Amino acid sequence: MTETNLKAQLASLIKLQMLDSEIYQLKNELASKPEEIKVLEAAFEEKKQTMAALEKTSLDLSKQKKDKELELGTKEEGIKKFQSQLYSLKTNKEYNTMIQQIADAKADVSVEEDKVLLILEQMDKLNVLVEQEKLRLKEEEKKCNKGRQTVEERIKIIDDRVAVLEGQRKQVVPEIDSKIFAQYERILANRDGLAIVLVKGASCQGCNMSMPPQVINLIKMYDTIVTCEICNRMLYIDE
Repeated sequence: MTETNLKAQLASLIKLQMLDSEIYQLKNELASKPEEIKVLEAAFEEKKQTMAALEKTSLDLSKQKKDKELELGTKEEGIKKFQSQLYSLKTNKEYNTMIQQIADAKADVSVEEDKVLLILEQMDKLNVLVEQEKLRLKEEEKKCNKGRQTVEERIKIIDDRVAVLEGQRKQVVPEIDSKIFAQYERILANRDGLAIVLVKGASCQGCNMSMPPQVINLIKMYDTIVTCEICNRMLYIDE
């Protein structure tokens, strides 16, 4: 291959590499987007757990209140039954015993009423927390949706840009010899999207290894494609 032809090939390869570097970067970014959305949604789901816990506590308190009210109803019915039996008792001892049972039952009722009042107070406080949490969760949902929308918009921008770049790539590829292009593609796939690099200050810009003078001279001769002995990337010099 003549010097002029090889220089033209290298120029096309450099142009192709500029396109491929951007495509590689964009596709890497694109690959991370589903995880970004997943993280946003997981964070929102985690925040929803607070509301779920409050709602469970509310249900538990409602059940406790219902159980206590049923228990109260049973005790009050018992008191009425005791009271209805007072006038049928024949001795003072029986009467006094019944009066004591009624007093004890009323004391139990008073204790249970206090428990119901305490549950009602807890429910009132919990209702305030639930309303506050609803507002906070609504804001968190807005943030999550906005974050997801931002990611999806970025995905659309990346897809559009990659389509443009790949269109430009198709225009450059025919300029390159098929064997050289196959070598370039092979290196591109194995070297993180970077197949051809500049030699600057006698160093390969792909792996930063120093190039011996004979390699520099070989590159300048433009007889063949020269690759780095360390990273195997194609080399060129900006003259």
